[in-house]
Amino acid sequence: MPGWESGGLPNRPGEIKIRTNVRKIAFFFSLIRMSSSSTTRALEHASSADTRFDRRLSEILDYGTEIFAEKGYEGASMRDLSRLSGISLAGLYYYFESKEKLLYFIQQHTFNTIIERLRERLQESHDPETRIRIFVHNHISYSVAKQKAMKVLAHEDDVLTNGFGTELAAIKREYYRICVGLVEDLVKAEGLKFVGRNAGPTGGISTRTAVLGLFGMMNWLYTWYKPRVDPDAETIAGEMSDIFLRGVRAEKAGDWKPRRAANLGRKAETHGRPKSKAAKRKPAPPLATGRTR
Repeated sequence: MPGWESGGLPNRPGEIKIRTNVRKIAFFFSLIRMSSSSTTRALEHASSADTRFDRRLSEILDYGTEIFAEKGYEGASMRDLSRLSGISLAGLYYYFESKEKLLYFIQQHTFNTIIERLRERLQESHDPETRIRIFVHNHISYSVAKQKAMKVLAHEDDVLTNGFGTELAAIKREYYRICVGLVEDLVKAEGLKFVGRNAGPTGGISTRTAVLGLFGMMNWLYTWYKPRVDPDAETIAGEMSDIFLRGVRAEKAGDWKPRRAANLGRKAETHGRPKSKAAKRKPAPPLATGRTR
């Protein structure tokens, strides 16, 4: 694939193992300031890098992800988790006093794992194109290895309260801004005049549209990816990177011209005829949001 091997992108295995570090767990709990006595007791026992607490917590996260992916947040219960994991309800509540806190921990851990890996990998290159390819590959490789976790992120992003949703939104904004910065670096390095924060109204491509379009491609991978049918994560990441890069570089094509949104809208509305003669049409139904339950 053009630009992939030459960009120096390291060969990474498709299978990702999430490493649960007890010190990070303790730091996480201190950040969200859980006040429950169960959490306090749990933290008191999380003192080494390979404890029973650590292993059991990792198991609960995996089982919790499976339950939420299968039944959704509203349909899942701690009793379901107990049956699947073989851990008593009392044992589960020792780690998490509610399924809301369990869901928050799953989502927070997933986002932070993706971002932490991304920051490490971005240090490997200063080339703008390669860094965008690293971003896509990092996201896709995780999505392929952890499809259920990505489903939970996509479906259960608006049910958390008590400040948990706000904290997750801040992490998402950080991830979005990283991608915006990578695109802006490419635009600056290659002198792409029709891509920018305010380019949309002038006939170009707005940075926001470009970045969210890329996320749109990546985030729904879990809905259609089948290991026996589709290529591996590296190939899919390369293909999506090519689609994105060719789109933002479209102005370099000899026959490309910046479109004018207002003109296109008028033509679509009248079908090429004077506006006064256009047939009346019923209002279109609201666009689907893409969210499914």
